[in-house]
Amino acid sequence: MAAPGGKFFIQDKLKDVAPHHESFEQLWETKWKMPCTLGLYPFMFGALKDFEPVVERLIKEGQKEPYDWDAYAQAFFPKAEELVAEAEKAEQEGNQEKASEFHLRASAIYRISRFPAPRSEKQRYAWIEGKKAANKGLALRERPTKAMTIPHKHGLENEGKDVQFYYHLPPGTTKDKPVPLVIILSGLDGYRTELAVWIEGWSQKGVGVIVLEIPGTGDSPAAPNDPTSPEREWSSLFDWIDQQPEIDHSRRALWGFSTGGYYAIRLAHTHHDRLAGVVALGGGCHHMFAPEWLSNVNHLEYPFDLAHTLAYKWGYGDDLEKFKQEGMKFSLVEDGTLDKPDCTRLLLVNGVGDEIFPIDDYYECIQRGTPKETRFIQSRKHMGEPESFIVILSWLYKLFGLAGHPGEQMRTIPSRPKY
Repeated sequence: MAAPGGKFFIQDKLKDVAPHHESFEQLWETKWKMPCTLGLYPFMFGALKDFEPVVERLIKEGQKEPYDWDAYAQAFFPKAEELVAEAEKAEQEGNQEKASEFHLRASAIYRISRFPAPRSEKQRYAWIEGKKAANKGLALRERPTKAMTIPHKHGLENEGKDVQFYYHLPPGTTKDKPVPLVIILSGLDGYRTELAVWIEGWSQKGVGVIVLEIPGTGDSPAAPNDPTSPEREWSSLFDWIDQQPEIDHSRRALWGFSTGGYYAIRLAHTHHDRLAGVVALGGGCHHMFAPEWLSNVNHLEYPFDLAHTLAYKWGYGDDLEKFKQEGMKFSLVEDGTLDKPDCTRLLLVNGVGDEIFPIDDYYECIQRGTPKETRFIQSRKHMGEPESFIVILSWLYKLFGLAGHPGEQMRTIPSRPKY
């Protein structure tokens, strides 16, 4: 587990206790208020003024760990419903731009309501309603995005029957003018409804986009506790992509965010012949499943109970102890994935101080199998933001043969409401 130079990063971080675990008030004041103000993760498409009355209610109620997830979720519903009503009114009045913004702002409220995972009845309701709002908001944009459903033809009997994702093609795309494609894999808590925030920038660069969830999250049909299920889902997806004449099939890449980075690393090996390149941002591969790590991460960088959320995502419900006992079956070291002889171009990017998935995991990647491309961001935590985005966009531009500076694309991400 030791990184080069003898630093035992994992044990070094286990001593820390983040103040935002004391109460929702501390979470808001020390961790969430700033990104909400700026429209950054996890508040994509959101507006500070929408969240302020919800925050006031949660603080007044004294919400803190362990949360009553139904009571927590309920606090968001009045504001979300108000925003949806405003969106519908704007749509009736013919103001499509305003309607789109308000639907997306409502989706942001519903997102934090079901955050970090829809583990209770009302959080599951929030995911459904948030998805409806996001679908409408994205469809009403000047450059609309489609909500797609295709058969999961490689799935097993116990798995979901379809694969759902967002699909966007830049205006003017035809089979005679095919475009590159970037596939975005979402993370543990950020689903397609929020990572759609990247679509506009890629569209302006003339690149098509697919956004979908990883196993155990959102609408993924893959069995979360089966280590082989991701390969079946990706095969169903790639078979469909192969049939789309508007895609330049020589220029297809995948970008996995956070926990999606774990799947990106795996996919770069299992489907190496179906992509020109893969980016794993903030992912893990081995030590992320270690009992030592999982026994301590609940009080580190993550906003809520990370270990329990991971157990839920990987199909163990609230049985964290069983997940800790069996988690290593998902290790890409233990299952031999990282030692496979074939891997497409793979870029590994993360912050050195990551407290969600230890940077030690990327050292495991670069010491095994085929050579990888890497960039570790000093003095940054999970995902190495914001410097990591410039690194990744620059890499993908070169892969696709695109001109321009990544900063231009970053400015297309909405950070302030217009209405």
